[in-house]
Amino acid sequence: MPTKAAIVEKAKKANRVSIDETIAQDSTMLSSQLQVLFERLFSPDARKSLRRFSSTETAKLLGVTDSYVRHLAAQVESINPEKTAAGRRVFSLEEIHAMRHHLGRTKPSYLPMRRPGDHLQVIAVTNFKGGSGKTTTSIHLAQFLALRGYRVLAVDLDPQASMSAMLGYQPEFDVGENETLYGAIKYDETRRDVADIVRQTYFPGLDLIPGNLELHEFEHDTPKALADTNRDDKDMFFMRVGNALHSLEQSYDVVIIDCPPTLGFLTLSALCAATSVLITVHPQMLDVASMNQFLTMTSDLLAVVKQAGGNLDYDWMRYLITRYEANDGPQAQIVAFLRSLFGERVLTSMMVKSTAVSDAGLSKQTIYEAGRETMHRQTYDRGVESVDSVNAEVEQLIRSAWSRT
Repeated sequence: MPTKAAIVEKAKKANRVSIDETIAQDSTMLSSQLQVLFERLFSPDARKSLRRFSSTETAKLLGVTDSYVRHLAAQVESINPEKTAAGRRVFSLEEIHAMRHHLGRTKPSYLPMRRPGDHLQVIAVTNFKGGSGKTTTSIHLAQFLALRGYRVLAVDLDPQASMSAMLGYQPEFDVGENETLYGAIKYDETRRDVADIVRQTYFPGLDLIPGNLELHEFEHDTPKALADTNRDDKDMFFMRVGNALHSLEQSYDVVIIDCPPTLGFLTLSALCAATSVLITVHPQMLDVASMNQFLTMTSDLLAVVKQAGGNLDYDWMRYLITRYEANDGPQAQIVAFLRSLFGERVLTSMMVKSTAVSDAGLSKQTIYEAGRETMHRQTYDRGVESVDSVNAEVEQLIRSAWSRT
């Protein structure tokens, strides 16, 4: 006859659920509900589209006056601006690019693209601590450069694929097997040409290599490849991202890589592919301590990679302060501390913590996509000013690498 304690213990065991089964059930439920939510918000054929820009915004992007924008609109045949209910003209980004090319016929400085002798700029945005603003920085920088006429490729190397979702591709539904960069850097015969993986976005001038969870496979495959003594050294893991991007060199001016928040094989390969590195830093003591560990580990691993033939010659490396709150005294002290240590390697501009950026993100938009009329104007203007100042400083570093003023 079983004791009462044995009966109670048996009942407890019967009610227990294995953690892997629980996680699998939760994943299935969440995935199905996300699909329902996505279909409710967007029809099956819906895709993101970019808003149109006012004549004032157009003039600012081109570096001309409002009146000259109206003159250009009359001069260029392909431009047919729409009018708002208030009678104001608004232009698509394609039309803005057409004006830019028209201006560039007589004054090449209006066209910022690469010229003969300029090397492809590959910027790796990295930090292995989540919440440092890495993806927000990456996508705003990519869109800023596209708005100014550069040919930009965004590469989502983060398995969480937030950049892909922001640019209109849901990683769970729109990105299939072998449709991330992993498909072009994997070690077996199913490897694809990277050009077949690149996707156009709704943002003219900005293309995307999307990400999803299959990027994790590179972390599992690489140790096996390293153990294979018959493999060619030219096929080493740290060269694979760079080799894949090399075939796209003639199509773009700048590549922005959103690195995963881990210091794994993908991040190391991205760092070896990069010509420049941008490290995001949230000015909190725990985050700075975490960054110290990141720098220590990165330097040790990259030293090994360098000895094995990896390319670590960068045009520049900078730290970017993100989510900065001007009224936070301890944050200001940490920023001053970092500037005293690293000097000019800390960008002068900081990504200020902005309600405008957060509000735009709720609808999977950046501040460049959300119109000024969608929120409080002063909040919007402060947010744009902060993001613009950071991105303009990075643009200047790009131009300096090309020996331009």
